[in-house]
Amino acid sequence: MNLTNMRKKLLGKQDFRLSPSRVILLGFAVSILIGAILLALPIASTTGASIGFLDALFTSTSAVCVTGLVVLDTAGAFTLFGEIVIICLIQVGGLGFMTFSVLIAVILGKKISLKERLLIQQSTNTISVQGVVRLSISIFVIAFIVELVGAALLTIRWAAEMGWARAVYYGVFHSISAFNNAGFAFWPDSLTRYVGDPLINIVISLLFIIGGIGFTVILDVFRKRSWRRLTLHSRVVLLTSGLLCVVGFLVIFLIESFNSATFGPLSWSERLWAAYFQGTVTRTAGFNSIDIGLMLPASQLLMIFLMFVGASSGSTGGGIKTTTFAVLLLSIVSTVKGRTDVELMKRRISHELILRALAVMIISLGVVLLSAFLLTLTEQRLHKDFMELLFEATSAFGTVGMSMGVTPDLSAMGKLVMIMTMYIGRLGPLTLAFALSQKNNKQKYRYPEEKLLIG
Repeated sequence: MNLTNMRKKLLGKQDFRLSPSRVILLGFAVSILIGAILLALPIASTTGASIGFLDALFTSTSAVCVTGLVVLDTAGAFTLFGEIVIICLIQVGGLGFMTFSVLIAVILGKKISLKERLLIQQSTNTISVQGVVRLSISIFVIAFIVELVGAALLTIRWAAEMGWARAVYYGVFHSISAFNNAGFAFWPDSLTRYVGDPLINIVISLLFIIGGIGFTVILDVFRKRSWRRLTLHSRVVLLTSGLLCVVGFLVIFLIESFNSATFGPLSWSERLWAAYFQGTVTRTAGFNSIDIGLMLPASQLLMIFLMFVGASSGSTGGGIKTTTFAVLLLSIVSTVKGRTDVELMKRRISHELILRALAVMIISLGVVLLSAFLLTLTEQRLHKDFMELLFEATSAFGTVGMSMGVTPDLSAMGKLVMIMTMYIGRLGPLTLAFALSQKNNKQKYRYPEEKLLIG
């Protein structure tokens, strides 16, 4: 037996082939590394000296994972070159590098193989391989049109304030950042100066809401234009997302109305806009129009919950996803009512899907708590309470990007914890759901059933 045959026999032929999930993980890791190298170059820094590889890695991870957490002021620390690198990383991270690969292949006239279609399927988080190439092209068209309209409206708003040339650049940057749910802004205090500006609030919020409901839902709504004809997935996403946004808006408005530190200096119209923006921005967008650190603990706790739920499957946002939350909530209701099946809109949800949703939620919760626990060890010098560290950890996992002011002061170990949390948050639940959806070989035997006391 020669060496090659012996290696195949010992290790297995398939061991040298990367599964689609591993290709996705590796692809995002390579994108982050390339971005970190570019941002660490002196040409990317306004000081003319490198910002350091760790800060560059943190910024690159935050951009590719469309999070928006920053350790350096984006406009103050980075040159035009650095800002362009950041916005390119946001676009690649938001739409997915496989989507860009499809576009390049189509332009070059290259055929898309079955393996590449499987990669696209996981990257876009779709159910079937059928139509994934067409979906990838549609994603580009949707992103281009929505970002272009958003950039145009923002440019018109800022033209009188900063001149047309700068307004165009600011409009394009913030439109891309908002649509991809990244949350990067050119102001250290995000959008607090525009807390009562109707146009800024409406345009930015619509951008991240559209980007957060998922491309399959956008296409479904565009093609069918009828509530009854929409797929069950689209209806669940729209209902759950709308409900969470309304609850977030109402609860934050009621609670913060008693907080003189946030709503005290604002007029009633500004309070309404602030509550609306903070209630919807937790869909993993990362912007803020009031100081999050000054909000009451009840509001912060609500925002932690909303950030943990996050956006919808197949979108530019993170979190456990609205559909996961809806399935778990429905299963709880069915259990309380003593029903065997979980039903929604005259459809039955499979037990396999419920178990997957439960696994995603439990593992995600474990990641957030572990991240917060590690931050309590690495950031003892900051003397921050657990609420602040839990907020930062949830924001990183949900790829939200909102901060209570802890992130810029993180230690080197704390930055590494947040980097891993952002990376897992962007890819973990999606990759987990894909892995759990694979067909496993059924056992040829079953053990006797036994009872356990629950509750």
